[in-house]
Amino acid sequence: MTKVPSLDKSLAKRVLQRFGMPDRPHATESTLRRLLDRYTRIVPWESASRIVRRAEKESRDDCPVFAEAFWESALERGTGGTCYESNYAFFSLLRRLGYDGYLTINDMGAAIGCHSAIIIWLDGRKHLVDVGYPLHAVLPLPECGSEAVESPFFRYEVRATVVNRYTIWRRPHPRDYVFNLVDEPVSDADYRAITVHDYRRDGGQFLNEVVIHKVIDDQLWRFNSDDSPWHLQVFVDGQRQNHYLDGDVAGQLASTFDMDRVVVAGAMQALGLT
Repeated sequence: MTKVPSLDKSLAKRVLQRFGMPDRPHATESTLRRLLDRYTRIVPWESASRIVRRAEKESRDDCPVFAEAFWESALERGTGGTCYESNYAFFSLLRRLGYDGYLTINDMGAAIGCHSAIIIWLDGRKHLVDVGYPLHAVLPLPECGSEAVESPFFRYEVRATVVNRYTIWRRPHPRDYVFNLVDEPVSDADYRAITVHDYRRDGGQFLNEVVIHKVIDDQLWRFNSDDSPWHLQVFVDGQRQNHYLDGDVAGQLASTFDMDRVVVAGAMQALGLT
């Protein structure tokens, strides 16, 4: 089975510098937790760049940004992505740092094969890592029963169901179910094909709404263009606060999430929101 290539060494060094981490960190669980923490504070989960690429490209084959292109855009324009490209890029960085694991394709309720995640081997045990949701903790997979892990925002629980199948939960949250993990490796070629397919105009995920999530000042911030009137949401002590937007909405979003305004404005224009 073809494996995800390791991120270019010089580019990985630039990413780690942006994360404020050593050039050659040890591939430990502590380092992995630190990488996850820095990622969610620096790289947004966002659909804006995805919408812009779909609008600009004639063929969906030309739409995805894989590891190198993803990280270059993240460093230069403050962009991120949704699950397929985000997890692919993060896993390529982990591969460069010496972590062993693989990518998976998973289910959310009745939606089959709609979400990606990473499995990493640490000390002879599998751990779930997911910057494409994101999950704010590294979650060990139990052989049976369930196991819980605390994060700064949620208490996560992984429940074993049948062989190589798990459900992921988070609390406190009004929607505590997260997704069903299908613990089966996906080859690099198959994963890339799935990523390309998700740019289809009839049913591709997150191509019709601008969504941006990021951890800012140790709080969860969120925007969704489907929520009217437009506002930023921030969760403080588990309670949602809304900050309503008017005027230059693209500029306010770009400033809040430290993204290139051209990307945010381009996405809103592509969807006819301006």
